[in-house]
Amino acid sequence: MRLERYPYRARAWWGEAVVAESDACWCLEREGQPSLLYFPRRDIDLSLFCLVGPGSLPEGGAAEVWNAESAEGDPVLSIVTAASPELGPLQSHGRFDTDRARVEVLDGDLQDGDDHAAKRFPTWGDTTHLVDLLDVRPDGELSFVGAAHTDGHRPVVEGSQMLGQAIVAAGRHAPERRVVSATMLFLRAADAGRPLRFELSELSAGRSFIGLGVEVLQEGRRCAAGTMLLDVTGPEIVRHAVAPPGVPGPTQCVPLDMAVTGRDIRVLDGAYTNDPDVPVGPPTIDCWVRFHRLPDDAPLHAGLLAQFTGHMPIATALRPHEGIGQSAAHRTLSMGINAINLSFHRAVRADKWMLYHHESTFAGDGMTHATCRVHDEGGDLLASFSVEAMVRPFPGGVGARDERTAM
Repeated sequence: MRLERYPYRARAWWGEAVVAESDACWCLEREGQPSLLYFPRRDIDLSLFCLVGPGSLPEGGAAEVWNAESAEGDPVLSIVTAASPELGPLQSHGRFDTDRARVEVLDGDLQDGDDHAAKRFPTWGDTTHLVDLLDVRPDGELSFVGAAHTDGHRPVVEGSQMLGQAIVAAGRHAPERRVVSATMLFLRAADAGRPLRFELSELSAGRSFIGLGVEVLQEGRRCAAGTMLLDVTGPEIVRHAVAPPGVPGPTQCVPLDMAVTGRDIRVLDGAYTNDPDVPVGPPTIDCWVRFHRLPDDAPLHAGLLAQFTGHMPIATALRPHEGIGQSAAHRTLSMGINAINLSFHRAVRADKWMLYHHESTFAGDGMTHATCRVHDEGGDLLASFSVEAMVRPFPGGVGARDERTAM
């Protein structure tokens, strides 16, 4: 367990009423389980609740148990009356049952009452967690280890996360160069609750270019493999680039909550959805992405661009098809990213708005293909990538699976 002062303002709702709001909350992180958010008692409006009696907390300590309107049913609110020694700061703080009350955090600078940055709690984590995952640590010659982080909801590592980590490893190996091309195949599922090892091999090492092979291992099992090309960047002789799509800027697009604080996502026309019943549209999705509070570290910025490449290509392929959405993923259909090919054209600043333009060019035979581009807010082309993914029935026919572990 890790207890930290929460860096964001938070509020809780019961129905249409705000029953708590505070910028002095504590967050209890428990690896493999959803985080818990505690509001100071002084910032909780108890007028809509009634005291049920004393109770205990699974995380340790005693509490007052409160319910709404009556003393029947599961409690809505628990206020700590006797905290265990390691959780001392939680004394006189209360947490809501987030299945019954809506708890949200205000991510970013809200102006004029604009609540676009509100995100539902519990979140997967923060941008700082993403940075910690991507910032692989040296562990022997040409070897790096990545940290683990999961909230237990779906403890499977995203393929694009492994690609981003490999890009950071390459940047740490050759800090005077930058990755200009990276390709990775995702061979088997990796457990997000366990560390990953990245084994590099030098395929070539010249004055301008370095070619690297990479294998991603977990407990000796190969989960992914690929190659990367690094360059010192040469003098420019010619330049041209495809123009960005003519889409509105980020403030004119629909906010999307992907359960990561410190990351803004805005989607054109709200086109990204897991819902199979939304109206069909063209096989394109445009979205703006920006990260906050990043270190000035070029490989990490490139790694964060790569980490997002796997998020929307399957949804893009499903958009023209009625009655099918990503809500079926890992439940009744097997969906997943099989390969990503990524080219970097310019240095990346992931703390500035980046426009991801996704276009699915093919879907059939249980596979989908998407070609994608990333532009900065000024229109310059930062990167291009393509994604191969699968959308197919589970072997043995259709049947419900556990989306936490199925692939």
